[in-house]
Amino acid sequence: MNEIKIGVITASDRASKGIYEDISGVAIQDTMKDYLTSEFEIVYRCIPDEQDILENTMKELCDEEGCCLVVTTGGTGPALRDVTPEATENVCQKMMPGFGELMRQVSLQYVPTAILSRQTAGIRGKSLIINLPGKPKSIRECLDAVFPAVPYCIDLIEGPFIETNEEVIKAFRPKAK
Repeated sequence: MNEIKIGVITASDRASKGIYEDISGVAIQDTMKDYLTSEFEIVYRCIPDEQDILENTMKELCDEEGCCLVVTTGGTGPALRDVTPEATENVCQKMMPGFGELMRQVSLQYVPTAILSRQTAGIRGKSLIINLPGKPKSIRECLDAVFPAVPYCIDLIEGPFIETNEEVIKAFRPKAK
């Protein structure tokens, strides 16, 4: 059986300096524990909003750590230091714009400022990278929307077979022909 590793990256100048606790990274980890019945390991990084550091960390988690899924939080807004989508685009071979489109659509049901969010997703080798917003409530809303497609996406890029707790979130896989 393939080992399942999930990368969690928090892009935050203040959290990376210890000025405040990284509640967003914890929210992602807690959500994964709720969703997955497969055994998995979290590879966690809390880093500043620096594009080169983000890119190098994404490459490390995908290429060296072997994470099949890397989930980022923070750095997706319009502020000058928000560069997570740019870093994601630079390290991915294929972009998956449907993830960002769906996450914004869901977030717009709660806040009109969701149109300011630039989260996206992409494929690097055998890894799926998903950018999430920075607020724990928004993280869960966005993951609830897109996660049903994540296990099948990872199947398609030859990653490990991921099973979910269907009472919490149901993974969608097309029926075999």
